[in-house]
Amino acid sequence: MRSMWKGSLSFGLVNIPVRMYTATQAKDIRFNQLHRLCHTPIKYEKKCPTCGRAVESSEIVRGYQYETGRYVIFEEEELEQFSEQTSHTIDILRFVDLQEIDPIYFDKTYYLEPADTGGKAYALLQEALFRSGKIAVARITIRSKASLAVVRVYDSVLALETIFYPDEIRDHAQLAPARVPVQDRELQMALSLIASLTEPFQPDQYQDERRLGLLELIEAKIRGREIVQIEPAEGEVPALDLMAALQASLQAQQAKNQGFEVRH
Repeated sequence: MRSMWKGSLSFGLVNIPVRMYTATQAKDIRFNQLHRLCHTPIKYEKKCPTCGRAVESSEIVRGYQYETGRYVIFEEEELEQFSEQTSHTIDILRFVDLQEIDPIYFDKTYYLEPADTGGKAYALLQEALFRSGKIAVARITIRSKASLAVVRVYDSVLALETIFYPDEIRDHAQLAPARVPVQDRELQMALSLIASLTEPFQPDQYQDERRLGLLELIEAKIRGREIVQIEPAEGEVPALDLMAALQASLQAQQAKNQGFEVRH
């Protein structure tokens, strides 16, 4: 991997030199738009619909739409004062329990690697976080954008995860909650189903079936093989009532668990 940021992790009066790497990568399959007649990739240009012509970058200014169709205009010089100063420090602000931060706050994950002579201090912070069960709330500037983040132990390394600010979490108060009474018999059945499906998380069990299917189709087209499309059976699936659905799910899972126990 190639590091995308290099700086230091500030822990009290201790500065730990680190390199940062992107921890995740999206594997979405992207398609280009082509002209159906000649298969030439379609190009996009910045065009003013009022003037009816393409515009150069020098002719473009920034505008904030405060009402539909009405903008206030900003020059680059006016926005410079709000640009974040370049910083190469991850400043730890405080320590909290991981359980205190809801997953809705987490955004993007990075790996931190000790750099230069930072190995000893890095190992010290890593061990201290592990033994205390805490994570560090920090502030970092990435590509001129200041972000709130947390630093935690992930396997054998430290991981940094940028998190959203509280006002970036959309309010759900306007959503209508379910106000339907729960029957005790249905609840017990649901709890039994949850118990039967509960096991340690094993990420290798999951895969993107759509992406794998698309890759197989792409490979087949590249090799010129004939593609056979299997149409799903027609007809509607009969609706099940809640108890019947829970009972059927529980029985299926119990049968699956018993079969697994026999094989092992």
